[in-house]
Amino acid sequence: MAEFTMPSLGADMEEGVLADWFVGEGETVERGQVIAAVDTDKAVIDVEVFTSGVVERLLVEPGTTVAVGAPLAVITEADPGSDEDLGEQGPAAATDAPPLGADEDRTRVTGGAQLHHASRVLSPLVRRLAERLHVDPTGVDGTGPGGRVTRSDVERAATAPTVIPPTTAARAGKAGRTKASPRARRLATRRGIDLAQVRGTGAGGAVREADVIASTQVAAGGQAAAGRDVGTGGPPIGHEGPGDVGRDGADSDHRTTMRNAIARAMTRSNAEIPHYHLTHLVDLGALQTFLEAANSTRPPADRLLPAAALLKATALAANDVPELNGFWVDDGFRAGDGVHVAVAVALRDGGLIAPVIHHADRMSLDEVMEAMRDLVQRARRGGLRGADMQTATLTVTNLGDRGVDTVHGVIHPPQVALVGAGRVLERPLVVDGDVVARPSVVLTLAADHRATDGQTGSRMLNRISSYLQQPEGL
Repeated sequence: MAEFTMPSLGADMEEGVLADWFVGEGETVERGQVIAAVDTDKAVIDVEVFTSGVVERLLVEPGTTVAVGAPLAVITEADPGSDEDLGEQGPAAATDAPPLGADEDRTRVTGGAQLHHASRVLSPLVRRLAERLHVDPTGVDGTGPGGRVTRSDVERAATAPTVIPPTTAARAGKAGRTKASPRARRLATRRGIDLAQVRGTGAGGAVREADVIASTQVAAGGQAAAGRDVGTGGPPIGHEGPGDVGRDGADSDHRTTMRNAIARAMTRSNAEIPHYHLTHLVDLGALQTFLEAANSTRPPADRLLPAAALLKATALAANDVPELNGFWVDDGFRAGDGVHVAVAVALRDGGLIAPVIHHADRMSLDEVMEAMRDLVQRARRGGLRGADMQTATLTVTNLGDRGVDTVHGVIHPPQVALVGAGRVLERPLVVDGDVVARPSVVLTLAADHRATDGQTGSRMLNRISSYLQQPEGL
């Protein structure tokens, strides 16, 4: 038996709210599968399980506040040899009955899983995924061995017209209920809205708080039109326009909670960490030329941005100067097990979150750019996972697109360093004895004086500058 516990989704996280379960008792789960959502002070995070097996018991009901490390569920671990023996079907498909022939037109129920014709055999994981995404697996073309339907097949079919109707999903029970964020569920309950009737714009079609608000406004607009038709005039009873959204506390509560979380972390940082700050002006002429050449044949969606180059250069420099890549814990420095760079992302509804790009120093520049795009998109639409929020060894913040020239950052404990970048500007620089206008950026370093001093910090900034001025090595 293994316990699935409330994960730490940030160094300052002490507790979280179990927002939802995506599995039920008796269900088979695989390592890396998302099985729950946790509502932290900053975002709703999808949480993966790191043990394959069967969910024995769910110990916590959705909506419960749970301390980090407290058990959420009990999982009976799978026999290490079972996956190889049973294939993708896993333990639920084990049986003494003869195998189905390729031409047999019949259905068999085994271990609680319904197995359709040989070309439609489903593993428990794929079956549950199909139910969650409201996909009818009998209409999906399988690309696995023998035509087996895989996870990728179900995910591709999620946007196809053949889906399980809402009424069917409702009869499927908990696993088939509409996927929605906790805030969307709470708002829908307060307003008496059926989530199954709301079009979701989140990851996998999940209903977000904004979707519930939009559906309310659409309904109210229809009521207003009906009122005008019968001559009542004025807004309908209960109408809430865009300026009234904060009246029920949904948006304002979220912003207040996030600001409080940021306040706690930054207060701790300023109270505990003796910061020192360094600044370095970097000539980006070579980088600009390099990016212009690299982007000349790319569509806009695939172009490389200076922010990706900065992140990659910082990761390489952190590998060269490991004293700034790690944590201050138990009155001493502990080096990170890799270069895991947190990227500060400003959220559209206010606040800040810093998901992580793991082993950024090992990635190509294109891979870093893609990872950045992916993290920013998922951070802003509510699709981050637990792994995205763990083990950051240093942070990069870039406020250049906000018109900021220089950033003096605050370290996020227990990290010991933060690299900041302002906007790229044409500045007068001396090049080969002449004063010329060159694109340049002001880089800053905030570092923990307990772990290092200015000499180490200056090496870090000089290494970042060197990589940016030799971009072909990124």
